[in-house]
Amino acid sequence: MFSRMKIFTGNANVDLAREVSKFAGIPLGDAEVFKFSNDDSFVKINENVRGADVFVIQPTCYPVNDNLMELLIMVDALKRASARRITCVIPYYGYARSDKKDQPRVPITAKLVADLISVAGTDRVIAVDLHADQIQGFFDIPVDHLVSMPIFARYFKANFDLGNAVIVSPDSGGANRARAFAKRLNCALAIGDKRRVGNDDNAEILNIIGDVKGKTAILFDDMIDTGGSLCRIATVLMDQGATGIYAACAHGVLSGNAIEKLEASPIEKVFITNTVSLSQDKKQCSKIVQLSIAELLAIAIKKVHVEESISILFR
Repeated sequence: MFSRMKIFTGNANVDLAREVSKFAGIPLGDAEVFKFSNDDSFVKINENVRGADVFVIQPTCYPVNDNLMELLIMVDALKRASARRITCVIPYYGYARSDKKDQPRVPITAKLVADLISVAGTDRVIAVDLHADQIQGFFDIPVDHLVSMPIFARYFKANFDLGNAVIVSPDSGGANRARAFAKRLNCALAIGDKRRVGNDDNAEILNIIGDVKGKTAILFDDMIDTGGSLCRIATVLMDQGATGIYAACAHGVLSGNAIEKLEASPIEKVFITNTVSLSQDKKQCSKIVQLSIAELLAIAIKKVHVEESISILFR
């Protein structure tokens, strides 16, 4: 059934691709992906893919432009090698926060990237926890949008006493996401009232809407980037009487001095998935706990290959 299914990866997150390959029972395809001395990226597929159903696992994380170009060039190489269908598995979608024109004369880069991926020859996309649902509509090809929420819910149910827990959305934009998580865990919900001042790392937490006094607060968001907003809201939660603070974010981007901020914050543990590859120093942070989405991706890949529904993965 899976004889003409192949899985390839670029350099963005090789460990995740190997884990997905292991769960799927399909060996990683043989491909060379590297840079010439002049900084040009190059891809060579070293095996026959004619007529094959090919899946390319490549998050467009740091370095974003390099990993995006690897993905586009790999798709082009596979298309020219006569692959029957090419599905890009993008666990982390770079430029996702540029999803609207919220200022004069700015781009909608998330749409531009979607166009590039489509035009390169991609037939389908599998994404995980997109920053905004409307990004699915930026593509003119089918998009399967997976969520890591069931993985987090399973972990918290097994390892936490949730009787006195409250799920906290850092801002109103993520309220629907946090509300769905609170419903899964049968917990109360609180929302941070946040106002951005200047750049993305400069946000003022004005208030917490909801009761957090004497409760274990679990911050829930799609990503942690610089960590500024998350650490600030954690401080406000502590000031308002929360007895313990944890965070769960699908994508651990952890750019800039995010690790230093987390270490100095009142957050006890930050749970992330392995959509983004962590450097060794980030892995050594005592507050970071990484959960794997490899099995989720492997099941999705196999179901897409045999044209089955993937709705069971949301339960």
